[in-house]
Amino acid sequence: MRTGLTEEVIRKLDNYATSDLPEPWKAALSFSDHLSGSPKGPIPDELHAELSQHFSADEILRLGALLAVGSGWQRMIEAFGIRPDHYESGQDGPWAT
Repeated sequence: MRTGLTEEVIRKLDNYATSDLPEPWKAALSFSDHLSGSPKGPIPDELHAELSQHFSADEILRLGALLAVGSGWQRMIEAFGIRPDHYESGQDGPWAT
């Protein structure tokens, strides 16, 4: 929300593939899903083609690097049990379900 996303846009993220979000966003979100491990392995040709419709090769690499850093950072936060400043003792972390 601090970056200008609305509640409406945030609600669409769960089902982004069938939403009316812009096509470049959908491609980037598919890339994010792939890099997060579902599914694992090399980027499928179809996903690469979709990304290439909206982004240059350099932009795809930058997006991949940003996603990798963000994912790794989140895993480190969870591994070390880092809590937000507003955390109170006994409260679950923000990633708890």
